[in-house]
Amino acid sequence: MTAPTFDAGDVTLEQVREFVWEIPQEGEMGAPARVLASEALLEEISGDKTLQQLRNATHLPGITNHAICMPDGHQGYGFPVGGVGAMDAENGCISPGAVGYDINCGVRMMRTNLTYDDVKGNEEELVDSMFANIPSGLGGGGVVESGIDTVEAVLDRGVEWALEEGYAVPDDLAHCEDEGVREGADPSKVSQKAKDRGKNQLGSLGSGNHFLEVQRVTDVFDHQVGEAYGLSEEQIVVLIHCGSRGLGHQTCNDYLRRIEKQHRGLLERLPDKELAAAPAGSQLAADYYGAMNAAINFAWVNRQLVMHRTRQVFERVFDRPWEEMGMELLYDVSHNIAKKETHTVEGDERELYVHRKGATRAFPAGHPEVPAAYREVGQPVIIPGSMGAGSYVLRGGEHSMDLTFGSTAHGAGRLMSRTQAKNDYWGGDVQDDLRDQQVYVKAQSGATIAEEAPGVYKDVDEVVRVSDALGIGDKVARTFPVCNVKG
Repeated sequence: MTAPTFDAGDVTLEQVREFVWEIPQEGEMGAPARVLASEALLEEISGDKTLQQLRNATHLPGITNHAICMPDGHQGYGFPVGGVGAMDAENGCISPGAVGYDINCGVRMMRTNLTYDDVKGNEEELVDSMFANIPSGLGGGGVVESGIDTVEAVLDRGVEWALEEGYAVPDDLAHCEDEGVREGADPSKVSQKAKDRGKNQLGSLGSGNHFLEVQRVTDVFDHQVGEAYGLSEEQIVVLIHCGSRGLGHQTCNDYLRRIEKQHRGLLERLPDKELAAAPAGSQLAADYYGAMNAAINFAWVNRQLVMHRTRQVFERVFDRPWEEMGMELLYDVSHNIAKKETHTVEGDERELYVHRKGATRAFPAGHPEVPAAYREVGQPVIIPGSMGAGSYVLRGGEHSMDLTFGSTAHGAGRLMSRTQAKNDYWGGDVQDDLRDQQVYVKAQSGATIAEEAPGVYKDVDEVVRVSDALGIGDKVARTFPVCNVKG
């Protein structure tokens, strides 16, 4: 019996099994490519250049097993957003294009012991105070005024710097990926221009799809894991989504330009120059890895400072210390990142550069890199949805290591461009519609709200359904917005 196929113009996919579609290896492809999606999501994914970009990604040297697109995948810069690619760390490459410009864009969730009833009536004061006290939008402004020395300390030590300076408590580090500090960070490999761009942005949301959102837990699907994560229905939690700001963007740009000059031969062999990569073992690969790890540290501190300021806002609004409100970090996960990890490939242990661009690490129960607090149940995974659809907390699934190098989706995934969104939506109308749902939104401009309208995004419920069914990220809890500050 012939396997079902999906025709997407110049790309034809073959169904391997339910929710797993493959672009067969042919020509110069170094491996097959796989899309993890329902047919409904695949229809949306095939609407832009995502599948072409995924096929192009298989030309990167050392690609292992297959290039993978998550259910929230959409077109990106060279490498699709929602893409995972594992390249051999000895004979492969590391690709800034497969990491992205916003290095360690990611999310962190902070739980509280407040309930939705505790917040009702305070929504406008809360959203106004968050907007006034947490810098957002393009350009400068941060929670701390910092010089280059501070930036270099942050790049080197990550959240350990925040702990030393009184912006974190030890428990914050214990509940962050890599405990908030990347080994191998080398601030000297980050350019002066990047450091200058970052020095006035520590503790800021930035623009685009970045946000600070107060949410209530509406559903707990797995009560055992929910208890381990400290989640219960009607509880208030806070979600922070931002990255490395101008410093990360400049770092990516710097290394793309250097690759164009130093590894033109490799670049010319790739079907898309936006996949620019440095060969493993080269000095440029080592330099980029050191700079990227440093930018990862910067992003973690950025989110830590936003969380610190959010705690202070809650203290003022609710007139009690944040500790009494149980405002503890549940977890912080990274989205745009390439990490050296050891994975079993055809029975052998191999060190790989695992690129996750708009994808989340999702290690299962028992994995030694899962924080001790969660090792018995699996790593928390946070999947933001739109302002009108809510978000999910998952746990790393038991099949994630075999199927996706320990990864799952990172959000709902965009359906339309920002330009199209501004043509289709009016910010004030979106704000009013959300207010009717008891969701209070504040942003720097109406255009920002229009760009992030709920209709701009895929169905997060469907994205999570596929992840859960494949066993790469299992449903634990669902949340819904109460108030939201947009960059």
